[in-house]
Amino acid sequence: MRKWLIGSGLAALVAAGGYWALRPAGGSANEAAYRTAPIDRGQITAAVRATGTLTPMTTVLVGSQLSGQIVEILADYNSQVKAGQIVARLNSDQIKTRRDAAQADVAQAKADLQVKRAQLDRARSTRLKANSTVKDLEAQRDRVAAQLADAKRTFERQNELFSRNTGSQQALDTARTQVEVQTATLASSEAQIASAKAELNGLDADILLAEGQVQSGQALISQRGAKLKDILIDLERTDIRSPVDGVVVQRQVDLGQTVAASLSTPTLFQIAQDLRSIDIYANVDEADVGRMKRGQPVTFTVNAYPSRTFEGRVEMVRLGAQTIQNVVTYTGVIRVANADMALLPGMTANLQVVTEDRSDVLRVPNAALRFRPAGTAVASAPPPVSRGGEGQGAGPAAGGRGGAQGAALRERIETELQPTPEQKQAIAAVMQERRAGGREAMAGLSDEERRAVFRKARTEMIAKVSAVLDPERRAKFEAMMQEGRPGRAAPQQGTPGRVYVLGDDGQPRAVLIMLGPTDGAYTELVSGDLKDAQAVIIGGGPRTTAAPAPAGGPPVRGSRLF
Repeated sequence: MRKWLIGSGLAALVAAGGYWALRPAGGSANEAAYRTAPIDRGQITAAVRATGTLTPMTTVLVGSQLSGQIVEILADYNSQVKAGQIVARLNSDQIKTRRDAAQADVAQAKADLQVKRAQLDRARSTRLKANSTVKDLEAQRDRVAAQLADAKRTFERQNELFSRNTGSQQALDTARTQVEVQTATLASSEAQIASAKAELNGLDADILLAEGQVQSGQALISQRGAKLKDILIDLERTDIRSPVDGVVVQRQVDLGQTVAASLSTPTLFQIAQDLRSIDIYANVDEADVGRMKRGQPVTFTVNAYPSRTFEGRVEMVRLGAQTIQNVVTYTGVIRVANADMALLPGMTANLQVVTEDRSDVLRVPNAALRFRPAGTAVASAPPPVSRGGEGQGAGPAAGGRGGAQGAALRERIETELQPTPEQKQAIAAVMQERRAGGREAMAGLSDEERRAVFRKARTEMIAKVSAVLDPERRAKFEAMMQEGRPGRAAPQQGTPGRVYVLGDDGQPRAVLIMLGPTDGAYTELVSGDLKDAQAVIIGGGPRTTAAPAPAGGPPVRGSRLF
C-alpha cells in the first residue's frame, strides 16, 4: 500500500511537470494575440538634436605690433573695456629718444630752408638791379645813337658848305670828329649792354639754383617729418588699446614680460565684443542639415544650469563641411540672447532645433511602424521613418529616402501582383541596378538635373519591370505606376511606410501609408487607408520557430506573446 501511494504521487508530479513544460506559451486563451493602439490626433514636434559650444559673436585678438617689455597692465580677466581704452603699455624710453632726435632733424631742415629762401630772395633782388642797369645802358645807347645821327647831319651840312667854298675846313673837321666820337660812344654802350645782359643771365641761373635748393630743403623737411611721424606712431603703439567695446575673456601677458613681434603679432588679450548676445556653434550631422533653416526656434541646456532651458534661433548653416573619421558635419550658428550674462563662452550646449511643429494632425505610434508579423523577411521591411517631413527624395540617389521608396515599391509589387519566383528575382535585379546607377548619375548635379535624371531612370525602370512580367501582371503594374500621377501633378509629399491592422480573419494585414515628421514616439500620417481612432498593431503575435532568415541578415524571430 505504501509503495502504491508513493508511485501515485510520483506519477502526479510527472504529469504536473509535463503539463507545465508543454503548456501554451501565451497564457490564457482569452488573452489577445496582438497588442494594438489607436491612431489619434495630436501634436508632432520634429527636432534635430546636436551639441555645440557657446562662442561670442565677435572675439577680437589684441596684440602688439612692437617688441618690448610690458611695464603696465591696465585690464584683467572679465574687465569691461571701451573702444580706445589702454589695456597695457610697453617700455617707450628708446622710442622717445628717437623722437627727440627726429624732431631736432626736422628743426634743422626748416632752418636750412629759411637760409636757402633768403639766398633765393637775394638772387632775385640782384637780378632786378641788373635788369635796371641794362635798361639804363640801353637808354644811354639810344641817346648816343641820337647824338650820332645829329653829328652825321652836321657833318653832311659842313661838307656841302665846304664844297661850295662857303664853309671853313675847321668846321668840317670838327663835325667829322663828332661823328667819330659818337660812333665810338655808341659801340661802348652796346658793349656795356651786352655785358649787363650776360650778368643778368648769370643771375637767372643763380635764381634757378636757389629755387632748386629751396625745393630740396622742402623735400628734406618732408622726409624728416615722415620719419618723425613713423616714430610717433611707434610711440603711440606702445599704448596697447582695445579696438572694441567688450569684456576681456583671456589675458596672455604678465607684467615685465618681453613681447617679441618680429615674425608674427603676439596675442596679449582676447576681448569678446558683446556677451549680451552670444552664438552657439553646433555640429550638425549631414543627415539633419537639410532640415535646418534660418529662423527655426532652438532650445538648449548647459551643464552649469541643468534645470534651466534656454532659447535661441538658427542664424545660419555654414556651407563648409568638416570630415572627421569619415563623418561629415556642418556648423550651425544659433543666436542666443544673454541678457542676464548667465551663459559664458566655452560652455557646451545640448541643443534641440525644432524643424517641424504641427498640431491636430493624424499620428501613428512609431511602434506600429516597427512591427513585423512573425516570419516577415527583414529585407521587405518598410523604410526608416522620416524625421523631417521635408517631402520625397529627388530620386534613387537621394539618400535613405530614394532607397526607401524603392523598397516600398518592391514590397507593393510583391504584395499586389504576386509575381513568380523568377519574376521576383528579375525585379530585384532591376531595383538593385537602379539604386547603384542612380548614385553615380546624381553626383555633382543640380536639383533640376537630378529631377530629370530621376524621371529618366524611373521610365527605364518601369519598362524593364514590365518586360519581365506576364501580360496580366504587366497591366496591373502599369495601372499601379499611374496611381497618384494624373497629368503629372505634384508628387505626393511624405515618406512611404507600412503598418499592420487586423483583418476580418484576425490576421495582420499590411497597409501602405505616407508619413510626415516624427517626434520619436509618434509620426504624422500624411495619407493612407487609415482613419482616426482605427487600431493598428504595435506588438504581440504568436511565437514562431521556423521563420526563414534573410540572406546576409540576422535570423527572424517570432514576436512574443503578451
